[in-house]
Amino acid sequence: MNKTIIGFSQKMILLQIIFWVSLVALAHTYIVYPLLLKVLAGFSSPLPPSSGRQNSQQPVSILIAAYNEEKVIKGKLNSIFNSDYPKDKIEVIVGSDASTDQTNEIVKSFPGVQLVEFKGRSGKVKIINHLKTLAKYDTLILTDANVLLDKNTIQELTKHFINPEIALVDSNMQSINQQGGISKAESTYIRGEVGIKNNEGKVFGMMMGPFGGCYAVRKNFYEPVPENFLVDDFYVNMKALEKGGKAISEINAKVYEEIPTGWKIEFERKIRIATGSFQNLKAFFHLLFRFNTLSFCFLSHKVLRWFGPFFMMALFVSNLYFFFISMLFERFTSSLFDESFLFPANIYTVIFLLQSLALILLLLDLLLKLIGVNILLTRLATHFFSTNLALVIGFFKFVGGVRSSVWQPTKR
Repeated sequence: MNKTIIGFSQKMILLQIIFWVSLVALAHTYIVYPLLLKVLAGFSSPLPPSSGRQNSQQPVSILIAAYNEEKVIKGKLNSIFNSDYPKDKIEVIVGSDASTDQTNEIVKSFPGVQLVEFKGRSGKVKIINHLKTLAKYDTLILTDANVLLDKNTIQELTKHFINPEIALVDSNMQSINQQGGISKAESTYIRGEVGIKNNEGKVFGMMMGPFGGCYAVRKNFYEPVPENFLVDDFYVNMKALEKGGKAISEINAKVYEEIPTGWKIEFERKIRIATGSFQNLKAFFHLLFRFNTLSFCFLSHKVLRWFGPFFMMALFVSNLYFFFISMLFERFTSSLFDESFLFPANIYTVIFLLQSLALILLLLDLLLKLIGVNILLTRLATHFFSTNLALVIGFFKFVGGVRSSVWQPTKR
């Protein structure tokens, strides 16, 4: 009997450890860390001012990887050359990844744009690695074919490089089609991430990864990305930080991108990003053990989120066990709720109810979707769970091995 009681007690202790570690990890990455950054950003000094507009307009090389982008490449190049940046200080190099449509012909119609034609599918990483070796200037802007630049985007990105400590500057991605589906939820997520990354740059100079659609980096901080990597921008960012540079975001450097409204298309993209995230975790795992500011930001913003779904499953299972054990033995039945239903007296009950509510919102959204109704709150629940499901699938894809980064662009 005593052995049974001891065994039960040990199991309870283990489950309590699992519960609290999971809860603290999730609370830290989703609540504590963003709030801490927001508070610290309020006390942070602004970035050193530039020494004048003309002096900050340094020559820049803009690198674009393109595969069958005939629908967007003309608008992309027009957005570059219609900017207020001096045309004689802009070099544009387009790497065409064996395009079979009119992409090459459209690029050739723009005087001064250098077209590099790859005869076989190579993938974005290999293309950008090669284009970097062709670039004449020390400041690089890496940007996707479907991302449009504002008139002042180049200026806003490059002005920070007067400061020799700055290695990478991210732009501010704006959504231009919020037509329902998952687009509004994705746009809400992006706005939240923009705020966190901007505060990381303000407080620590250690933004955890640009959005990838458009960012600037010093050539000498750009390290060639392994050709099988699926998330190249995060690799570039972390290498720059590892080499001692600072990475920030510039809110005024606005760029515009359409967000897919189809759940399947967006989910496949998230799986690809998730797989690439675990590739980057393996590459930069050693940074976690430096126990410095970079370690803290990397763990808080990225690593804990990447393992978020596993923490959520552990939290739910341990919480479910505690909930039913308490009900079974009636240990907490007299104190499940105090005088008001709104204030549960037991922490395990509170967390269980919150998790149950999130699942109810997910199920409700699935039902509403059947009748064509979109409510942002339920959409956000679906977006959150689908993102974490993509992380689980991405983890196992990473474990299975990634051999190529060749991509198929999202349908334009």
